[in-house]
Amino acid sequence: MKIASFNINGIKARIDALPAWLDEAQPDVAILQEIKSVDENFPREIFEERGYQVETHGQKSFNGVAILSKLPLEDVTRGLPGDDADEQARYIEATVIGDHSALRLCGLYLPNGNPAPGPKYDYKLAWMERLQARAEALLALEEPFLMAGDYNIIPQDEDAKRPEAWREDALALPQSRAAYRRIVNLGLTEAFRARTQGPGHYTFWDYQAGAWNRDDGIRIDHFLLSPQCADRLTDCQIDKHVRGGDKPSDHVPIWITLDI
Repeated sequence: MKIASFNINGIKARIDALPAWLDEAQPDVAILQEIKSVDENFPREIFEERGYQVETHGQKSFNGVAILSKLPLEDVTRGLPGDDADEQARYIEATVIGDHSALRLCGLYLPNGNPAPGPKYDYKLAWMERLQARAEALLALEEPFLMAGDYNIIPQDEDAKRPEAWREDALALPQSRAAYRRIVNLGLTEAFRARTQGPGHYTFWDYQAGAWNRDDGIRIDHFLLSPQCADRLTDCQIDKHVRGGDKPSDHVPIWITLDI
């Protein structure tokens, strides 16, 4: 099973690029972030005609997450538990049915948190506490699950071309990294680092200041796998070339393959 995560930065802007990548990469499941569309305006037909079941949790002009799946999806839930007053569309869950077993998918778009300090950063840290609580609840079930998406976290300095440029940014502040480590240290496996070590691997290049041409990137899109899921991991790669395509997102897809 090939599962991808992709922050598309607006479905309207990526109306050609996203289907083109799907046709090329052929993921069984694509977990999307920043669809920037209410559910009823999401262009489902483009993906349904490619054999994908479409589940969205949208919001007008901002945020929004979705799951596209060629395999059956069951028990779809929307919103991260822990704050009934949170109206931002940043989280979706569903169970995908594989050939031999089922897998719980958690698609997330973690808050950016800038400027920090401030209320947006407080929201980021509180959201991460809720994500940790959700991971703990899922781990207690002892069933395979993954949490994938745009975490807006640069885990270590080697995950940035110029780490010094991010020292005061919410994506790399010590409190942000510590909150991320607390989630990983519950017993989750960070899929990309389980397969690939060293610097120079990025999933985001800003549109400004020629960042793509200078390969001035950061790695902020991650797959975290439960032990039962990590045991089935066979590969994890970043589709870097997508950033050089026509009208690209500022993120690129990251994907894993599982024996499931």
